[in-house]
Amino acid sequence: MGDTLLDRYDALLLDLDGTVYRGTHPVPGAAEAIERARDRGVAVRFVTNNASKAPSAVVAHLGDVGVPSSGDEVSTSAQAGVQLLTERVEPGRKVLVVGTDALADQVAEAGLVPVRTATDDVAGVVQGHSPDTAWPVLAEACLAIRAGATWVACNEDATLPAERGLLPGNGAMVAALRAATDQAPVVAGKPETPLFRLAADSAGSTRPLVVGDRLDTDIAGAVAADMASLAVLTGVVSPAALLAAAPAQRPDYVATDMAALDQPADACAVGPDEAWTVRTAGADLVVTATGEEGSAPGLLRALCHAAWREGSTSVRAGDDRADAALAELGLA
Repeated sequence: MGDTLLDRYDALLLDLDGTVYRGTHPVPGAAEAIERARDRGVAVRFVTNNASKAPSAVVAHLGDVGVPSSGDEVSTSAQAGVQLLTERVEPGRKVLVVGTDALADQVAEAGLVPVRTATDDVAGVVQGHSPDTAWPVLAEACLAIRAGATWVACNEDATLPAERGLLPGNGAMVAALRAATDQAPVVAGKPETPLFRLAADSAGSTRPLVVGDRLDTDIAGAVAADMASLAVLTGVVSPAALLAAAPAQRPDYVATDMAALDQPADACAVGPDEAWTVRTAGADLVVTATGEEGSAPGLLRALCHAAWREGSTSVRAGDDRADAALAELGLA
């Protein structure tokens, strides 16, 4: 059978929304997979770009969706952003906070002095999402940045999901300050590497596996940090998007959900599958079934392997079994 993903890696760096839960609803099987990982001695870190909530609030939400956790298992972009500040700003210096009180508390805990007004002695600016960020807040940050303060953005997520649709995220506010200052911040969150490094270091991990549902943040961040990654189909990413993924956004493993953590690692890796034959015919990838019993996820991994090698994302079936599997994947 070979070693499983839990055998191969010593920590799971887990995205939250779309991977562990969807809003207020748990992703089926995620809680059980996380518990099995802990039972096997694999460290768990919940890695989130959300800089507006304290780790305790993340723990509370995880508990509400049936995933018990502790504060030391949570790694946020606020924590990573403040760590970047401490590497660049001397202890005891003033830092202008654009964000929630939870972010200001992180600044204070790091031995810096959070403020809300730009003065001559402000040494840094840290920016995270807050629904209360308005022009006067951005104006204070603009003055501090133009005066030479070190600028750290917790993340550059342009949008954030809400029940009514996508709303402006921290990245939209960062873009406003970029335009106003002609400067760029140091970014802590996904897809940049500081947040993943913080999470892995906090777990004492040398072989982490990043698990997520977004290619542009979770997987791209793992690739940038030289960490192995598993893309799950429980959130944003689709089979079609996987086939078209750029090299900097390609996962090592692809699976339907986190139950794959207990499966043989090689069976979850992107690559050929003995149950399917994938050949090129002009601009198309043509799929036919072999005599083996094949699965749709196995076909997707084989198709990713071929598409990334050949540069083709147009797929068609060569027989009825392949047609059914492609339909299951939404690729028919």
